[in-house]
Amino acid sequence: MIETLLRKPYWVIDILPGQVPEDSAGQYFAIEKYYLRQPGITDIHNRFTSVLLKLNCYSDFLVCLSGQEQQILNPEPEKLTAWINTEQKDLCIVLVREDVLITLNHDDTCMTVYNPSEALINRIRSLVMAHGLFLWQPGRENGGEKMPHSAAP
Repeated sequence: MIETLLRKPYWVIDILPGQVPEDSAGQYFAIEKYYLRQPGITDIHNRFTSVLLKLNCYSDFLVCLSGQEQQILNPEPEKLTAWINTEQKDLCIVLVREDVLITLNHDDTCMTVYNPSEALINRIRSLVMAHGLFLWQPGRENGGEKMPHSAAP
């Protein structure tokens, strides 16, 4: 199921409003490296955790940890938080009823949402806005949407 969903259209939940062009004049790799260290990565993971916990209020989560075959249905909030923030696990989260996959790698500054419906994207958009994050889809000319939050990176 996960392999099939990985081939579907996807959206990105990110600290940036869109994909940085290869020929960008900025210093993307230096900035990314900065955010992947402390305290930046903890802040990003806390934002991602909040989005996921709130999304789990609306959808069942079937969570797969990288390197493990076991799948956990709706893990306790403390457990999901620990996997993301303390243990820094790579996660695949399947929203079974929605036929959607969310991936989170511990060494990325983004999460990816595969095969979301328009209704789910609207819900996710509301959640990421509340946490100063951006939601964008690759290939869209304008990248993402600026989220009105004073704590945006």
